[in-house]
Amino acid sequence: MSGSHAGSGRHVVVVGAGIAGLAAAHRLLAHGARVTVLEASGRVGGKLLPGEIAGARVDLGAESMLARRPEAVGLAREVGLADRLQPPATATASLWTRGALRPMPKGHVMGVPGTADALAGVLSDEGLARIGRDAELPRTEVGDDVAVGEYVAARVGREVVDRLVEPLLGGVYAGDAYRISMRSAVPQLFEAARTHTSLTEAVRGIQAKAAASAPAGPVFMGLAGGVGTLPFAVADSLRARGAEILTGAPVTELRRAPEDGWRVLAGGRVLHADAVVVAVPAPAAAALLRAEAPGAAAELAGVEYASMALVTLAFRRAETALPEGSGFLVPPVDGRTIKASTFASAKWGWIAEENPGLVVLRTSVGRHGETEILRRDDAGLVEVSRHDLKAAVGLDATPVATRVTRWQDGLPQYPVGHHARVARVRGHLAPLAGLAVCGAAYDGVGIPACVASAYAAADQIHGDLHGVQELTAHPVQSLHGAAGE
Repeated sequence: MSGSHAGSGRHVVVVGAGIAGLAAAHRLLAHGARVTVLEASGRVGGKLLPGEIAGARVDLGAESMLARRPEAVGLAREVGLADRLQPPATATASLWTRGALRPMPKGHVMGVPGTADALAGVLSDEGLARIGRDAELPRTEVGDDVAVGEYVAARVGREVVDRLVEPLLGGVYAGDAYRISMRSAVPQLFEAARTHTSLTEAVRGIQAKAAASAPAGPVFMGLAGGVGTLPFAVADSLRARGAEILTGAPVTELRRAPEDGWRVLAGGRVLHADAVVVAVPAPAAAALLRAEAPGAAAELAGVEYASMALVTLAFRRAETALPEGSGFLVPPVDGRTIKASTFASAKWGWIAEENPGLVVLRTSVGRHGETEILRRDDAGLVEVSRHDLKAAVGLDATPVATRVTRWQDGLPQYPVGHHARVARVRGHLAPLAGLAVCGAAYDGVGIPACVASAYAAADQIHGDLHGVQELTAHPVQSLHGAAGE
């Protein structure tokens, strides 16, 4: 199989049809390339997965996109989904801590407050007083990188980390704040920490800058029908423009071709490509790169992943009363099993409109290092979710349907030094013209960050194949920074 198909440009193979691989293919087509996308599984989309419960359309993976970054929303518009973009119906969330649901404090950067105002009830009196001492402390050096929890605890105390930072960071990375890199996970906080002595002063500065420069509109955006429908729309757009997408086609070997370009072995078929974009999780990327880039492969093999499960439940609306808001986060220090719950019917207007007789909500279970809970069967995960929901919001109704979605090794971890690891990976790949990597393992786990990573990889390939001067003379689209969310 040669891989040749419609189009007259150079042939690029994209390995992986998650949102990063599909976005890379989208960008490559705009650059004039011929594109073949190879996906090992039977579907496109990766961690974006649409589904249904009790006849209601829902997301079984990621459910929203950061709208303050343009890449993901821009991609949705480009593939014809502008009329389905929809902000959350409510952005008011809570913390389930100290035995009660408490309003999520405002005026913070990933849980780090600018002041102790509005934190009563979330923090103890001692914890509140500890925040005030930040202004009196000498500078805490952050060096080349530092763990978010370590730095924040040193400045404003462990209570802020345990009851505010942990649940918010955990919602993004399913990780441990005392291991997660501040430089990679909260880059704006890291940069502020390098120039400010006081952390609370730095947070207030970040907030003031954001208020002055933030575009109008919602912070997050969803899609009617679910964010999980985005990959299918991108795939349809790719096929309509001549790209080939092959599912059930695992790539087992990637080698430089003796004559020129690359030789890709997929399901016993050989494809010849002028360039390759590897858009698969780090372990799979490591396996593919081992022959031609052993240094990069060794680095990628060291990337750890967290597993988690989403428990989706549907209840009869007549039997269900939930508090206002979009849901709640749970600090691990409170010892609960679930780490969050989203009131999907309240958060997304399209779910409520399509299913007036149902209330759909979901819980998330599991984070990095927590493997025991995920050994329970689906019924066990539903049981612990219902137990915690009853304790949190008094929900005691029997669900009309339940669904458990397990994401084994679903979220890459960004420990201290992650940015340096990524730099080493790219350094090892630099001599190999026509080869690029992208995805959640590099510059951010959110959908916009993955799309930005994909665009950067596609632009690199275009530069390798046609020269940087042509790339800069004929830009396809301005590329915004790919720092993590």
